[in-house]
Amino acid sequence: MPPSRSTTTSRDGTRLAVYTYPNPGAPVLICLHGYPDNASLWSSVAEELASDFHVVTYDVRGAGESDNPTNTSAYSLDRLQEDFQAVLQEVSPDGPVHVLAHDWGSIQSWHPVTAPELQDRIASFTSISGPSLDHAGYFLRRWDRAALKQLLHSWYIFYFHLPWLPELAWRKGWAQRAFNRLEPQDETHNRSIGDYVNGMKLYRANVLRRLINPEERRTDIPVLAVSPEDDPFVTTALQTGIARWAPNLTVKVVRGGHWIPRKDPGLVAELVREHTRQVAGWEA
Repeated sequence: MPPSRSTTTSRDGTRLAVYTYPNPGAPVLICLHGYPDNASLWSSVAEELASDFHVVTYDVRGAGESDNPTNTSAYSLDRLQEDFQAVLQEVSPDGPVHVLAHDWGSIQSWHPVTAPELQDRIASFTSISGPSLDHAGYFLRRWDRAALKQLLHSWYIFYFHLPWLPELAWRKGWAQRAFNRLEPQDETHNRSIGDYVNGMKLYRANVLRRLINPEERRTDIPVLAVSPEDDPFVTTALQTGIARWAPNLTVKVVRGGHWIPRKDPGLVAELVREHTRQVAGWEA
């Protein structure tokens, strides 16, 4: 059954498209997609989990049917947290929710997950292929072999900071072909040119500032860090070496590449069920 669609408005007036797979009375699970995806990334995972959770997905700003602010500063982690809180207030104004996120959805989710004012509003966090930028800033300062390996995996981030060329490459299709060589994509990704182009503001608004001047962001929320072993963009060491910041941590290294929510939705669903039952205390 297709999800129901609604709209909520963030603090700065940005409208967000929200999709709900209704299961009244079930625990609420909010899913955040990454770049260059939109909420359709979660369609198969949501169908797997719809009998266990009241599943909610949304297009992050700049993607899908949500508004795409033109100013790069509108894509800062503070604005993204306000988006999450707007959706949270809409779908679960009183109780805590579980959070499932991938790639940039996970990167931005670390911001509310480590926000002191939201510690009692998030019951668990499942993070796939998306580290906290603040945690990454401390990780890269080590200048050891693991940090240098991650820098090699992150080459595209520096490319995204170039003027006009990355936008041109997406519009011409050159970049899609290059990224597909790293990890082939299927034909059902439902991405638009806007998803590719607008989302680069996420990198430009946040990455260098956070890596150069990271904050000490901690959480006691139960975190499951999922690292696909063949991820060409994020190393396992960066994703999982975070017990200093998230002591209530479980780590899973799984087979697969970066886009496991699309390639193996059954595995993602089972990981979420296991985490919420065994770690966060939810019983089916």
